[in-house]
Amino acid sequence: MVTNEQKGFMEGWFGKYVLPGVIFQSVLIGGGYATGREIVEFGARFGALGWWGIVAIFIGFSVISILTYELARTFKAYDYRNWVKQIIWKLWPLFDVLFIVMAVLVIAIVGSATGNIVKDILGWPYWVGVSLAIIVVGFLNFYGRKMIEGFKTIGTVLLYFGYVVFAGIVLSKNWGHVQQVFATGDTSYVGSVSLGAVFWVGILYVAYNLVCLPATFFTLDRQTERKHTFWAGIITGLLATVPFALTYLSMMGFYPSKEVLGAPVPWLVMLKESGGTGLIALFGIVIGWTLIETCTGLIHAITERIDVNLKEMGKTGLTAQQSVFISVGTLVAALILSKVGIIALVAKGYTFMAYGFLILFALPLLTIGIIRILNPGWHQELWEKSVSRKSEGVNL
Repeated sequence: MVTNEQKGFMEGWFGKYVLPGVIFQSVLIGGGYATGREIVEFGARFGALGWWGIVAIFIGFSVISILTYELARTFKAYDYRNWVKQIIWKLWPLFDVLFIVMAVLVIAIVGSATGNIVKDILGWPYWVGVSLAIIVVGFLNFYGRKMIEGFKTIGTVLLYFGYVVFAGIVLSKNWGHVQQVFATGDTSYVGSVSLGAVFWVGILYVAYNLVCLPATFFTLDRQTERKHTFWAGIITGLLATVPFALTYLSMMGFYPSKEVLGAPVPWLVMLKESGGTGLIALFGIVIGWTLIETCTGLIHAITERIDVNLKEMGKTGLTAQQSVFISVGTLVAALILSKVGIIALVAKGYTFMAYGFLILFALPLLTIGIIRILNPGWHQELWEKSVSRKSEGVNL
């Protein structure tokens, strides 16, 4: 049960400024991010110049988040279907397909990774980890918004505690080497590389992860002023980037070690060399939590979209039981697809889909979105003709 004090906390400054960033980073930091693999590909492999990739990531996430939140506030569009209609109009079904395919792909990869990581780190059977993920995701979606917000808030505290501990231990033992990497401008793992190339890689990383932003939409109805969306966007950028920066710095303590940078789970190698089994067990818990958060966030974005659409059609929204059925069904289906190889086939088009998000999300937001935020009445006549009359009285 949610107390008045808890409700006030979520409805106050935390819900307006911090919660969207909490939800975003909880979906973002799963799979490759949490293990350190993505940090290698989009930052650490560039050695001393990797910082420029981190700068690009912070700027990219902050700017896109600010505009995303402000567009949602301006038009009261709190599900991804109605939100994307504001910038691509009748092309919204293309985004619908893109988002669902991308979400299922990510859920399959992350859900499968949950079983593998729990098996490798905690020694539990693969299907125990997977079953645990299914049960927790179903439980969270049954109890809905408040439970998901609380779970993800606790997860953020756990995540940051873990990353600070992990980075603190690793850096305390390897700080001298970190200083040497930066002093010499070492980029030997990749050879010669330009600052511009590293910056562009950071921008691409932002594009790859735009699929995570729709998971924040259900929290944005608390934002009533532009200052709320501006500072919430900055905080979102910080929450998403700080763990990346801590992992990057930790990896510089081993740069250009192929044993670390080439490992499937770089954090495990660093922690084995720097800490004990207790630290690795904590890492396993943190990783498992973040993976479940990623699945929960993406599935909840889908159930919210269905719920709003049902209400626009004059029907009753999803019941708690129906939300659980969709959540568990999506996760189980994604895991089955990952095992029969279909996801591996789809994964080959991952970069293609990332460019799809650039075309259908980022570019329209940075052009049409800005125009509509500054002038909400622009193109309103055409927009009104494209909206079903059944949506009258519903926030669009």
